[in-house]
Amino acid sequence: MEFTLSPKTQEYAGRLKEFMDSEIFPSEQIYQSQRESLIAAGSPHVVPQIMEELKAKAKALGLWNLFLPSSHHPAHGLSVTEYATLAEITGWSPEIAPEVFNCSAPDTGNMEVLEMFGNVEQQEMWLEPLLEGVIRSGFAMTEPDVASSDARNIQTSIMRDGDEYLINGRKWWTTGAMDPRCKILIVMGRTNPEADQYHQQSMVLVPLNTPGVKIERNLSIFGYQDQHGHAEISFTNVRVPIANLIGQEGAGFAIAQARLGPGRVHHCMRAIGMAERALSLMVARAQSRTAFGKELAQQGVIQQWIAEARISLEQSRLLVLKCAWMIDTYGAKAARGEIAAIKVAIPRMAEAIVDHAIQVHGGAGVSQDTVLPFLYSGVRSLRIVDGPDEVHIRDIARMELRAKPSKN
Repeated sequence: MEFTLSPKTQEYAGRLKEFMDSEIFPSEQIYQSQRESLIAAGSPHVVPQIMEELKAKAKALGLWNLFLPSSHHPAHGLSVTEYATLAEITGWSPEIAPEVFNCSAPDTGNMEVLEMFGNVEQQEMWLEPLLEGVIRSGFAMTEPDVASSDARNIQTSIMRDGDEYLINGRKWWTTGAMDPRCKILIVMGRTNPEADQYHQQSMVLVPLNTPGVKIERNLSIFGYQDQHGHAEISFTNVRVPIANLIGQEGAGFAIAQARLGPGRVHHCMRAIGMAERALSLMVARAQSRTAFGKELAQQGVIQQWIAEARISLEQSRLLVLKCAWMIDTYGAKAARGEIAAIKVAIPRMAEAIVDHAIQVHGGAGVSQDTVLPFLYSGVRSLRIVDGPDEVHIRDIARMELRAKPSKN
């Protein structure tokens, strides 16, 4: 691996940091104020106006769709490794920055699916407006009635009926579906229950306004009500044309795996950015508070937290960059072990650093006066999102156990 950032990455990182300093961080309080007004008006999922203003500025500067190394944006052409550095920068303001640059989940993963597996008509109808940032989307895979950590458990039925698919089932944690701009869902369900366990699932495109699609409720995270929302959705005799199938019948499981590889790098690098911000806040707080006759920064336990945070951050970043390099060089399948490893290690690391930052802040650390509670809710949730720790640990152990033992 080459540890020096490519000239292209350095150039984008410099521009991105400048935009964060000049536009994103000063807008955080405006965003929160506008959100509070919208919530009070009964519109908790309407996007604050400041977001559209920031998006227009970012788009005009070419800081747009940086995650997608595709023919749609040949000027970028960033590899997974190159984009990883940029994802970390946006993680410093996770509630605002990813969307401002049109690099936020679940849209990023959905755009990747449409680009890799969608046909021309699907790309024109849904990928192009997503790339332009004029609509948003949802990914409906997880279900409330089964352990969705094993995607093979999914029970939602997608049955062929003439020239249509008939969909029945219930999903939840469909991120983004509460947003009024959400127009399309990628729904994963069973098209052939008789096939082997890895070829029963398919993915279909379901416009959110299709008859039979009902948003049952929004799910909060530790009491937080995200602007984009996390919906529980029922599908009752929902009909869509067979042309809405993504790829081939029975390819849903494989498409999901392709979607989640680079996406986990994005999540983990943003989490590193979140942890870096928490460490920065911890250091500033420790240097501004005195207890028992000396600065908190002079207390041995605080120094240990700070030092261990820096060590953990550097280790974590190297692990994720290695994983990204593996994906770029050998493909996501070859990097399966590294993908599983970062999904366990990075959220744990970030959670510990944010927790210590909260402790150093005392009461302020759990209040709305700091970003720390929001960061904590994000990194703690990441230990469940895209597969819980235990599933990835099991996969890593199985890979180790299958490896040829040493003769020594």
